[in-house]
Amino acid sequence: MDKHVQSPSCPREAQIRSRCGELCPHHCQCWEERILQDLLQAALWLDLPKPGFENSFPTILPSLLSQDMNNLDEGVEFLPAMNSKKMEKRGPKRQVVVTVLIIVFLLVSLTTGLLFWHFKYRNTPVQKVFNGHLRVLNWEFLDAYENSSSPEFSMLAKKVKSTVEEIYRNHADIGPYHRETVITAFSEGSVIAYYWSEFLVPKYREGSLDRAMADKQSLVQRWNPRLRNPMLKVESVIAFPVDPSIAHSARDNSCMFSLHAKEGEVTSFTTPGFPNSPYPNNALCYWALRADASSSISLTFKTLELEPCRDDSDYIKVYDSLSPVEPHALVRLCGNYAPSYNLTFLSSQNVMLVTLVTNKEGRFPGFKAEFFQLPKMKACGGILKGDSGTFTTPYYPAHYPPDMDCVWNIEVPSIKNVKVRFNMFFVLEPGIPVSSCTKDYVQINGTRYCGERSQFVVASTTNKIELRFHSDQSYTDTGFSAEFLSYDSSDPCPGKFTCNTGRCIDRSMRCDGWLDCVDGSDERSCTCTEQQFRCQNGWCKPKFWVCDNVNDCGDNSDELQCGCSADSFKCNNEKCVPSTQKCDGKDDCGDGSDEGSCSTAGQTTVPCKEYTYKCRSGRCISKQNPECDGEQDCEDHSDEDNCNCGLRSYVRKSRIVGGQNSDVGEWPWQVSLHVKGQGHICGASLVSASWLVYSDPSLWTAYLGLTDQGDRSGPNVQTRKIKRIISHPFFNDYTYDYDIAVLELQSPVTFTAVVQPICLPDATHNFPVGKDLCSSILAGTGASILQKAEIRLINQTVCNQLLTDQLTPRMMCVGILTGGVDACQGDSGGPLVSVEPSSRMFLAGVVSWGDGCAQRNKPGVYSRLTSLRDWIQEHTGL
Repeated sequence: MDKHVQSPSCPREAQIRSRCGELCPHHCQCWEERILQDLLQAALWLDLPKPGFENSFPTILPSLLSQDMNNLDEGVEFLPAMNSKKMEKRGPKRQVVVTVLIIVFLLVSLTTGLLFWHFKYRNTPVQKVFNGHLRVLNWEFLDAYENSSSPEFSMLAKKVKSTVEEIYRNHADIGPYHRETVITAFSEGSVIAYYWSEFLVPKYREGSLDRAMADKQSLVQRWNPRLRNPMLKVESVIAFPVDPSIAHSARDNSCMFSLHAKEGEVTSFTTPGFPNSPYPNNALCYWALRADASSSISLTFKTLELEPCRDDSDYIKVYDSLSPVEPHALVRLCGNYAPSYNLTFLSSQNVMLVTLVTNKEGRFPGFKAEFFQLPKMKACGGILKGDSGTFTTPYYPAHYPPDMDCVWNIEVPSIKNVKVRFNMFFVLEPGIPVSSCTKDYVQINGTRYCGERSQFVVASTTNKIELRFHSDQSYTDTGFSAEFLSYDSSDPCPGKFTCNTGRCIDRSMRCDGWLDCVDGSDERSCTCTEQQFRCQNGWCKPKFWVCDNVNDCGDNSDELQCGCSADSFKCNNEKCVPSTQKCDGKDDCGDGSDEGSCSTAGQTTVPCKEYTYKCRSGRCISKQNPECDGEQDCEDHSDEDNCNCGLRSYVRKSRIVGGQNSDVGEWPWQVSLHVKGQGHICGASLVSASWLVYSDPSLWTAYLGLTDQGDRSGPNVQTRKIKRIISHPFFNDYTYDYDIAVLELQSPVTFTAVVQPICLPDATHNFPVGKDLCSSILAGTGASILQKAEIRLINQTVCNQLLTDQLTPRMMCVGILTGGVDACQGDSGGPLVSVEPSSRMFLAGVVSWGDGCAQRNKPGVYSRLTSLRDWIQEHTGL
């Protein structure tokens, strides 16, 4: 048989004459075994792991050899010969050379790939920074340790650093990767040393380093101190990964400060340059605050204006430690806060750290803060006896200190039962659901309470109750204010209705359509009166709420039978038009409401009507309320011109539960108008640096930036005389129709954080029925502090029924129909504002008149700005 004929059992690429060809009858098997032996020897020579190479051989080799052998057959001609020995001498030479070249190529490629993977991915060095502290038991604290430049500090720091390095050195998962340790501070106890350590660890070892650093017990046990003089006795070695934003910020010694409170004195500090220049960008600033050993620290931010909050914005963090570690963080602050906002924080020990981390953008004033020392609280809680009494979390209304456990044992007379009513409750920890309450909480009768809760009551079936309060080492809140009360179990709310929560409300609030009990128990099992509408879910609601475009029932059943079929559109004036006529360019409703909101982009040109917004160019667009919403809807940008208005510097919601006091700067457009010798008479709204909108003209002095009538000479207050008053020529002093006036100031005001103009709406601006509006009230309640209220825009038809047809198109009806919240005498001319989706605020109305003050079903009446807008523009140019 011709030896050149391929064997059917052997692949073509194996039909190559070789020395083993005559020794082995199965050519392909012999050839593969020999090649495998050569590859393994080469792998050993290159110090490659043998098992891995063996495993990879069957997969890698055939595919590469297939292509090479095909090319080889095309370039080599096999001649017939009778002498096999000659063939053995000539044929294999080329085959061996090609095979060796392939093997070398495979080995080089494999080795390169393994080395690239090892150094590029598996062995990539990762920088890790840990902040920590340790306690030195056999060392006394010296005042000189507070100064990092003192020789005493340097001496002790050197010893502690050596100790830390030795602890690391003896740990296989830590020692090889340690690069640097720096001792940053000391405090009492006997001596607590604070430090940070930097490591450079291969990525695949990162997890092992993290676990080792988190094993506090192991760090101490692995340290076997040798004899030295003197020897440090160390315990409580604790380390935490550093905050990433701090790790990547440059440490700047020029922005590091150490302050010690003096007994009986308040110490102030600020960001660099405050208030005349902004704080530095790309900075990491530290303020180490200290008190005497037996004291704790009370810290208050008096002014705080930082970059607006976002993920990468500038921020302040306060720590109950001298090391910036997350488990001891008390609060993170960004943005701005009104000066009256509660920003007081307490430490658990005699140290506190304030850090400021800034990015490369923005120019903001920063903060002014003050701190003082006070005796450490030795006991928390106690025994409370009697018929009633009050108690609060420690240092309320300041933020309670971290790491506290308080127990109150409350006892009332034996013939009574006891209940606890929380009038204010803020025990909120970021990221902790109120269903778990695993960190800060109040515990009563085995149940934990946490989060931000409205007034609630917890009752006991006996005359005793135990209340526990716990705070962990991080993130504190303002706590609670509570009272305990004794009650007769047969009549827990004498003369009142008892909610299922235990709260007592007036019997007149039962079944009145309003949820006065938090759980709605005052509106359950009610029999609806002739003046009420029965919802499908069983609630009873006033009939005049039916068909007012507001879902009062909750299931919308009060709006289902309102005269418009499913394929119809209900206009704002109650008219029904076919849905096909909506957005057809024609005013089918008669009030433009079917055409007023037909384009979200605002770029659709439509015929100009009284309800469409007209750009300065004369072009009209269909978008509803396009002015100053942050989007360019007019080609000439006129919808976004003159939009330096309607924004508040302070936008934080006050945490005064049930109260209506306004924060300083919360209503920066509010103006108080005074008559000499009589004080405040009425209000007005600032709409530009020189113009006020007002509804009862006379001779006045204007006070701007005024929150408290008793503090008219405060630093935020600006006073201006009135240059001229322009009242509407159609004003009717009997009906109060056209109740509007504008006042020009003798000199323009200076815009500040607490003096800003409100935006004037376009005449086409729509304020829908049911929308919540805000009213700032200067003196209607008799309070000297500016008040505030959230009230609802009421359907015009319903309001006319309540006020016996006294409304005109220039009036709008706003209020809370249950009563209790309203403008009153002295509030005339004050603003009614609307918060738009863009967060910009517009002047919707001006306080005008009402039937009494805060009576049920007697809402207040306001001048409608959109109906009077053209007149305002004609006389002010705004």
